[in-house]
Amino acid sequence: MDPTTDNAGSSDRARSSLEALRTEISKAVVGQDPAVTGLVVALLCRGHVLLEGVPGVAKTLLVRALAASLELDTKRVQFTPDLMPSDVTGSLVYDARSTEFSFQPGPVFTNLLLADEINRTPPKTQSSLLEAMEERQVTVDGTPRLLPDPFLVVATQNPVEYEGTYPLPEAQLDRFLLKLTVPLPAREDEIAVLQRHAEGFNPRDLRAAGVRPVATAADLEAARSAVAKTSVSPEIAAYVVDVCRATRESPSLTLGVSPRGATALLSTARAWAWLTGRDYVTPDDVKALALPTLRHRVQLRPEAEMEGVTADSVITAILNHVPVPR
Repeated sequence: MDPTTDNAGSSDRARSSLEALRTEISKAVVGQDPAVTGLVVALLCRGHVLLEGVPGVAKTLLVRALAASLELDTKRVQFTPDLMPSDVTGSLVYDARSTEFSFQPGPVFTNLLLADEINRTPPKTQSSLLEAMEERQVTVDGTPRLLPDPFLVVATQNPVEYEGTYPLPEAQLDRFLLKLTVPLPAREDEIAVLQRHAEGFNPRDLRAAGVRPVATAADLEAARSAVAKTSVSPEIAAYVVDVCRATRESPSLTLGVSPRGATALLSTARAWAWLTGRDYVTPDDVKALALPTLRHRVQLRPEAEMEGVTADSVITAILNHVPVPR
């Protein structure tokens, strides 16, 4: 068999599995397709996601449905003001029988970690996730311990209730590949949600709702390999750089996108191009992922914020202004 044909077949099977993943999640979550797509893109890019939305828009359910559809090990941590770093990473525990200390893994040792309301815990505990997110390992008592693969952190935060919260510092925000907003559903979607509940839908029992694993870790690995082979022309790379450099020159921003952010935008655009069935990246792919990839990597000037300017509006204006390669 021709290896090229075999690789194409593997890529197509992986793409079909991930398309089925999006369909499977919709059995539990109604009307949040952009957020679902963003989570799939993050999995393909080995990145982490910050989910922002008011309470009650199915942020937690969305993550649980993703884990159930992928047959991944998942754990949830409710971040609170009294949560300690060792409650996340694990700690050394003294064993009286062996008279030795043994490592007790924390909830971070999983495939999919849901960090619920991450901005409700102090910076010391927030920072305990930094090494795990960036290095895919946890160091306790000087010994590094590798995390499983795949490993994805999905953190949630509430955008309206700031009393008793600790805003994430820029250094940690930059560790998130995407910031996805989970809006209130449209009227038709909200009616569909109520109808499901009237028919007996139980969000705590996804198996009864018909959510089944439709993609394996092997499918995900094949998909990641295919994404890595998606070609990027020099013109597209230059376009990504021009967009990111424009944020550094915007009069509305005090902080623009770093080179790490440019790399992230290129990665997410490649994943989106592959998901849509192409083996090359277009300017439209860059535009499609620019907002979720860059909105948390810029900082507004206070005067611009007072005038109602948002990070999304600044990035959109930049996308409309920067010349698109032909």
